[in-house]
Amino acid sequence: MTKTAFLRPRSATAAPMESFAGLLREWLPEQRWFAGKDRPVTDLHVLSLTELFPGCLHLLVHAGHGGVPSPGNTPWAGDCYQLLLGVREHPAPHLGRAVIGRVQDGPLAGRTVYDALHDPRSAQLLLERLRHPGAVGPLRFEGDAARRVPAGLVPRLLDAEQSNSSLVYGDEFILKVFRRIQPGVNPDLEVPGALARQGCHRVPAPVAWLRTTHPFRATLGVLQPFLRDASDGWTLALEALAAGDDFTAQSYALGRATADVHLALGTAFPVGGPGENGPTAEGMTERLTAAAHSVPVLQPFVPGLRAAFSALATCDPGPPVQRIHGDLHLGQVLRAGHDWFVIDFEGEPSRPLSERRSAHSPLRDIAGMLRSFDYAARQRRPWRPEWARACREAYCAGYAARAGWDPREKHGLLRAYETDRAVYEVLYEARHRPDWLPVPMAAIERLAVRGD
Repeated sequence: MTKTAFLRPRSATAAPMESFAGLLREWLPEQRWFAGKDRPVTDLHVLSLTELFPGCLHLLVHAGHGGVPSPGNTPWAGDCYQLLLGVREHPAPHLGRAVIGRVQDGPLAGRTVYDALHDPRSAQLLLERLRHPGAVGPLRFEGDAARRVPAGLVPRLLDAEQSNSSLVYGDEFILKVFRRIQPGVNPDLEVPGALARQGCHRVPAPVAWLRTTHPFRATLGVLQPFLRDASDGWTLALEALAAGDDFTAQSYALGRATADVHLALGTAFPVGGPGENGPTAEGMTERLTAAAHSVPVLQPFVPGLRAAFSALATCDPGPPVQRIHGDLHLGQVLRAGHDWFVIDFEGEPSRPLSERRSAHSPLRDIAGMLRSFDYAARQRRPWRPEWARACREAYCAGYAARAGWDPREKHGLLRAYETDRAVYEVLYEARHRPDWLPVPMAAIERLAVRGD
């Protein structure tokens, strides 16, 4: 652990946290990537503190919501967050929205603490670390020796709502800084690297990455090529809806691209074996029960939704399980020229890393994309269900043309996965975007009553 010039000779972890722990308790719940918004932060524990460069501290902190965990207890990792904090006496005016607060006492008294990713100087120095592999305390900067990253690329922080933070450098590279950290290799490093070795061009390959060895081994960030002229699928779908344009050709091509990625994943991470519909149905039913308890409006539809899961006992087990994307939707795909690319293989950050790295049915990804077409169609009035249906059909046809099997022929299994996804959406929207709740609830009614 590297001591910082701001610290007195005593503990390199306790001293600064005593100074600004109160500020972080108020700031953390306001961040989009913070998972415990509905619970007050009662405790903050430093797991690692490193002076990354003068004026910038790298921290891994555990945010507690009641009770004090024991040192070394692995559940700490479930609420472990990565912070890069700038410390200045007089921060520049452009850092206004990034300011966390002014420290009143302790070794940092009189200095202002802020989110360093908003600071162009800190962002440039972070890229310099990635350009020159090496170690800083427990931090390890590594990269692909065959890929050169130029110096002097101007950084900008993306404002998009997401569960991590991303910096774009000169419109040539994008650095995803993971916020919620769990032990192990993050799939957003592991999967693109493996697919690049398979020759799959649908996924931008990692160029450099940051990891830590303390308090556990974990991936902290990944640098990849930035597709500067690309548009995400969600934006393209909404533009097509606004113009009254057909989107089936794009959906068909996207289905083929999804199949390309699934085929490459199956080769890169050989698993084999059919899906086990019994345990799958049990897990889906458990999630439904928990969601209905949290969102009462879901309760009248529970019997019909359970029927979708119960039907798994007698339906075709479908294609073999394999590594998948895990959170596929229109916002996770980019179109550049005539090609579709798939990004963000991290999966749902709230789920355990072991689960996100495990094998699942590819129908789970397909169901996520089908639900995304429905979400897009409901962004305009009047709602155009025929637009969503046409996109869904075209997407599945494109997938079948490349994969050799048709998702529509796995009706019972696909319905169950789409229902499970809609239940997740209801819970998410109820917690984070209540105005959007009618969108997944419309699907819940359709899936529970008609079983489409």
